[in-house]
Amino acid sequence: MGVAYKRNSAVFSDTVGAEEAETLLEWLQKHPKGKLDLAACTHLHAANLQVLMAARLAIHKYPTDESLAAWVKTALHTA
Repeated sequence: MGVAYKRNSAVFSDTVGAEEAETLLEWLQKHPKGKLDLAACTHLHAANLQVLMAARLAIHKYPTDESLAAWVKTALHTA
């Protein structure tokens, strides 16, 4: 399913593939205080992780999948 963009939040669900990275970057640039909800995300392509690392925007909800959450948290906290 990818990412659903709302007024002030981006909601990630299921698999978020590389093709989502450019749109994610554009949304983050327009919404520098937007909230990111990764709770329902089950797979995040590294291209999207790089966008999140560059944006340095706080994650509102991390993935419920513990291994994915650990991977994302580690990457974002070491960026």
